[in-house]
Amino acid sequence: MKTTFALLAILASASAFAPSAKSAVETRLFDGPGKINEKIDLDSPKVATMDSVKAGGKKVYCRCWQSGTFPLCDGAHMAHNKETGDNVGPLIVSVAKEE
Repeated sequence: MKTTFALLAILASASAFAPSAKSAVETRLFDGPGKINEKIDLDSPKVATMDSVKAGGKKVYCRCWQSGTFPLCDGAHMAHNKETGDNVGPLIVSVAKEE
């Protein structure tokens, strides 16, 4: 049973790195009128950010792509929500203090 799960995990992770054709969603977001990222690292095929949060710390990350301090939130989603009726907000990550 453990072998089966291990094999499935390996196959699933391998497929995540296998080259594939662009999906309709990827093409639409990168090239078309539904594109949501209009200003952040536009020359890159993918915007990815690594970060860390120290024990007892908290960070607030942008999910609307409008922040002037991207990837951190600056509250720009509030204007977006007011204009569009949307309800997008930030991702808040916190780490408990070490004891």
